[in-house]
Amino acid sequence: MDAGNPLSCASDSLDSMTDRMTTPSAELQLARFPEDSRDQLRAWDASDEYLLKHLADGDQALDGTVVVVGDRWGALTTALQAHRPVQITDSFLTREATRANLARNGADQDSVRLLTTQDPPVDRVDVLLVRVPKSLALLEDQLLRLAPAVHEGTVVIGTGMVKEIHTSTLKLFERIIGPTRTSLAEKKARLIFCTPNPGITRQANPWPHSYTLPEGIGPASGRKVVNHAGVFCAERLDIGTRFFLQHLPYEGGAERVVDLGCGNGVVGTAMALARPRAETLFLDESYQAVTSAEATYWANTDDTVEYGKAEFRVGDGLEGVPDASVDLVLNNPPFHSHQATSDATAWRMFTGARRALRPGGELWVVGNRHLGYHVKLRRLFGNSRLVASDAKFVVLKAVKESAES
Repeated sequence: MDAGNPLSCASDSLDSMTDRMTTPSAELQLARFPEDSRDQLRAWDASDEYLLKHLADGDQALDGTVVVVGDRWGALTTALQAHRPVQITDSFLTREATRANLARNGADQDSVRLLTTQDPPVDRVDVLLVRVPKSLALLEDQLLRLAPAVHEGTVVIGTGMVKEIHTSTLKLFERIIGPTRTSLAEKKARLIFCTPNPGITRQANPWPHSYTLPEGIGPASGRKVVNHAGVFCAERLDIGTRFFLQHLPYEGGAERVVDLGCGNGVVGTAMALARPRAETLFLDESYQAVTSAEATYWANTDDTVEYGKAEFRVGDGLEGVPDASVDLVLNNPPFHSHQATSDATAWRMFTGARRALRPGGELWVVGNRHLGYHVKLRRLFGNSRLVASDAKFVVLKAVKESAES
């Protein structure tokens, strides 16, 4: 790669689970993480292409500290690795995809610094490249955290698909960084150009938020929930989780419970309150989510009750959890991968649960009725029982019947 000229994208083709991004100076092989034959979505999109093309055609140099925020699968970071960028992401999967994409393209792993949204921000930013996230709250938090490191000469460019960039997005850049304008659309993608204004008076970062849960939802009724920016339903309890909380198996003696895809941790916390002697493992691929879950748990437990061990782990589903070591898995699986609809994540969660459960262990799932999770559970477990349903949601239970199943 030419360190003096960032890569621009010309074309792509799909090769198995790897996307081929062709550039003037190199051809990059890119894939999402984990590589899953059920997931046919690309590891980059037109907004990545547009930004890289602009950087290659423009006259601004990528000198100093280059920070890439919100890179979906490491395409931007991999393409710009010659400029030794700092990547900041909330996603464990993005972080692992970036590592894998750098390796498969022969890039120097030490040329890129990988940070999470929970790491201290860099002290100085000379070039700030922002892949606009789905969550406006996460964008607000990231910009407020990075703003003190931005100076008058910082080049600030955002990128996203047209459907992801709204008036509120532009107002956020303008309120936190400085005057903002957009490019013309190209292949349904758009760029955001922001001129830093060091004289802006910024508000204090309002994140994390907290709220009180409603009554009538079991042991979590009236309890406090803590949400860091970008975590699902930061202002109120979502109706799917509310329905789940009303039908969880609070009675029983499971020794090890997993809140899989824990989000703010309200489900796992409710189970810990109901079964204080059980060990509770909170798992999510979002660093913001796991931090939220930990805060929610500790806000609702005290020294007057002897609780079992609570563990909070960022990772890919149940990877790293030993086989046949879990009694109960609770799961509200996502059915979107950023803006795209996909069942690949849910399938990985279900298969991971089947592997990790002990014989007789149970997987409890809540989901929209139309997703047909009962079909997937029957295929994997050989059984699926409807626990509860309403006009929109179902709660399902699958039991691991034997060590061989």
